[in-house]
Amino acid sequence: MLSAKSLFQEILDNDESFRLFCSIAASGESQGGWENTRIAALVPDSERALAPKITRHGVDEDKHGRIFNALMKKRGLKSVPVPPETDYTMLLEQHGIGLAHEKLKGEEALTVQDVVTYLSHSRVTEQRASEQMDLLRKHFADHPDLGRAVRMISADEDNHLAYCHEELLRFAAQGHGRAIQRTLRECALAEIRIYRDVSLAVMGHMGRILGWSRPKAAVLAAGIHAVYAWERAAGWRRMVSLKMPERRDALGGPATSAPEFA
Repeated sequence: MLSAKSLFQEILDNDESFRLFCSIAASGESQGGWENTRIAALVPDSERALAPKITRHGVDEDKHGRIFNALMKKRGLKSVPVPPETDYTMLLEQHGIGLAHEKLKGEEALTVQDVVTYLSHSRVTEQRASEQMDLLRKHFADHPDLGRAVRMISADEDNHLAYCHEELLRFAAQGHGRAIQRTLRECALAEIRIYRDVSLAVMGHMGRILGWSRPKAAVLAAGIHAVYAWERAAGWRRMVSLKMPERRDALGGPATSAPEFA
């Protein structure tokens, strides 16, 4: 019987599929680290108080990339190039979600609207990250090799999501509510489409590595399309709601260091 746990266990048990999974994850996290670092450097003077939290966000993302690389190293594996069709972060940027990399590579200060756009994009993508890590934590929190990494990354993603909620509500109270809701909706609808395409691409690569039969591959593809259909009809709404998180100032302290993997 196919399940999320059995599917990931199959990927975990094979060195080539595990290496691809970790390479994709490490690349996306490292890219997120760079983006947040640049945004923190370019925050407008009126929002300089937000810069340390954005920096902390970037440090966390960079740490996650190092964790995935360490998991590969522990098994004697080296990262592989990420197939472009599986590069979630770059595909989002190419489709105009978030802040353009050309802008982040420059030295001109961002506007308040840019910061609102960044937070709205992060609120959507961190929802996805939090849910994915929660699923892994559910099944692998006690795994001897992955457990510490899964628990740490999952806690960080929950903090990132809480931070986005709190800061967006602050901006909404300042009169940016309509722009926030418009941006959230645009980001969410684009993200679910890109997530579907990336999921299909990743499963295609995994299927070739693991030798999945055509019926098995077809069932998995149908499942991905079914998730997209639900998200397109109604599920996207969970990505655009805002509520004050139970944990306030989630990124107000120092980042935790990455665990060592002997």
